Amino acid sequence: MESILKAVGLNTFYDRSHILFDVDIEVVPGETVCLMGRNGVGKTTTFRSLIGLTPPKSGTIHFKGKACTGLASYRMARMGLGFVPEDRRILGPFTIRENLELGRIPGRRGRWNLDSVFAQFPILADMAERMGGTLSGGEQQMLTIARCLMGNPDVLMLDEPSEGLSPVIVSDLKRLVLDLKAAETTILLSEQNLKFALAVSDRVVVLDKGHVVYTGSVQAFQKEDQVHKKYLAV
Repeated sequence: MESILKAVGLNTFYDRSHILFDVDIEVVPGETVCLMGRNGVGKTTTFRSLIGLTPPKSGTIHFKGKACTGLASYRMARMGLGFVPEDRRILGPFTIRENLELGRIPGRRGRWNLDSVFAQFPILADMAERMGGTLSGGEQQMLTIARCLMGNPDVLMLDEPSEGLSPVIVSDLKRLVLDLKAAETTILLSEQNLKFALAVSDRVVVLDKGHVVYTGSVQAFQKEDQVHKKYLAV
């Protein structure tokens, strides 16, 4: 199947610091790909490169068959690339409903609106008029994902979605991602929680020091004990 998102040979820098080295990554419609690796190996930088927040110095990015290397992040969002950052970026002085409304992207249509989001996230529906700043970490994570879905993305990028969440909330998050997969949502996530990642993903890409060191199906990856020990410390 032809890829919906494909990056080839990405080299990304922060000032003079070379972070990504010839990174290749590809996602086909309807699959979930997990970018794995320890802290500081370049997972977030890969996402920032794809969405246009930190454009690569070299390499190419194609989204839905169109060359888009270096496009501004708002243009990538309008094309249908949704990004849920690790730090969530909830607007504390705004209500849950207002945070969700701000996720709308003019001109984009799809299955997601306030009614369908509240149906998928009943906890948010029950607290629709609460201020975003009063939410727990797990509630903020759900709101951030829901806000991104309001833009009806063609690809949903989740950066460390389970980071800092309790096991109960991680279990809820797993059910959510599996629900989205069942609805044929295309997902690219970065994750350090191996159990969570393997439960929701179809393919795995492992980064180490800015290099792709492994790519394969979840089934193949589960047998790679040496990869787990060397690059994931598990």
